[in-house]
Amino acid sequence: MTAGPDLLRGLTSARVSRRGLLAGGGAAALAALLTGCSIKGSAGSQGDPVDWTAFWRDAKQTKDLNFANWPLYIDSDHGKSESLRLFEQETGIAVDYQAVIQDNATFYATVSPILRARGATGYDLVVMTNGYELTEMIKNGFVCQLDASRMPNFAANASDSVKNPNYDPGNRHSVVWQTGFTGLAYNPKYTGRKITSFQDLLDPAFRGRIGLMSDNTELGSLALLALGIAPETSTPADWRRAQEWLRKLRPNVAGFYDQSYINRLENGDTWITQAWSGDVFQAQQSGFPHLEFITPEEGQMTWHDNMLIPKQAANPLSALTWMDFYYTPRIAGIVEDYVNYVCPVPGAEDYVRDELKDATVADSPLVFPSASVLEQSHEFRVFENYDEYSEWNGIFNAVVQS
Repeated sequence: MTAGPDLLRGLTSARVSRRGLLAGGGAAALAALLTGCSIKGSAGSQGDPVDWTAFWRDAKQTKDLNFANWPLYIDSDHGKSESLRLFEQETGIAVDYQAVIQDNATFYATVSPILRARGATGYDLVVMTNGYELTEMIKNGFVCQLDASRMPNFAANASDSVKNPNYDPGNRHSVVWQTGFTGLAYNPKYTGRKITSFQDLLDPAFRGRIGLMSDNTELGSLALLALGIAPETSTPADWRRAQEWLRKLRPNVAGFYDQSYINRLENGDTWITQAWSGDVFQAQQSGFPHLEFITPEEGQMTWHDNMLIPKQAANPLSALTWMDFYYTPRIAGIVEDYVNYVCPVPGAEDYVRDELKDATVADSPLVFPSASVLEQSHEFRVFENYDEYSEWNGIFNAVVQS
């Protein structure tokens, strides 16, 4: 199993990456752990049938919420965040916020045996990235179906880009916490011209100066877009064509990088690189304003971190209450002003500008993108089963390891 983009993606500010484990001393140990874990997946079992209408009708409101999230992924460096304080003040629900999720694979490997045995994880709300593990959580019946009638703020305020996603049609089990883009970043000082397309990466002038991601989900998706193929509907034959395109690009590639790709762009080792929008925004604010992030002509990828309620949660109504509370311009704006990813609540832009007086964040297209950018953004392939997932990994691992 390879480390997913969820593990690698993150910020580069002084706050450190919430997903920067591979940039630190624990990389070797973590790689061994991920190589050793085997999540073979389900045959599509949904677990015991549940009458979700009756479940939510009979659910009792409690005064507690156990919230598991990634490190550095809410509006606080230390102590309780303002958004959680307001939630407690307005609802009377006390939040035990735990920054315990470091990557999807190991978190799933930890909680899935408990959920399979119909046990309680101790969490009422968890945040996971769309990908193989989240799909397995849903297929295995490990998460609650949501009661949409209790989430009017989501219906009213969520961006269309986070409604009805391909990995969870109808948002039956999840709503987005944060979103981000994977596109291209470059340093115009070295390229000497604008970069607009994935085809620019093939220019012999950039030999040895292109950075690509070592994660093969991101890598394969880039090559598919370069060929004009939508990753979300691609086939194994398309994947092999994408592999050949990457082999053609190989002479220009300086290396396949984890989180360190942004440092290599900053110091000039690479001139153009596959990049995450949040990284580039933070780099621009911390001494590298000249770096450019672009949505290539062929499009870019979108990833989503999602809030889910595990089965057997002790306080499911509290979790649902937080989900809806978050989907207001005020609360989403408070969180966004700190984390700087792509906000799932477009109305938060005015709140950040007018109430928080932070025009830098409010005006950033990397935080509040235009409709045209969203239209150019693609979702990742939702794998039907483990064999399909494994075939993709084998095809694109061969490029990284060549």
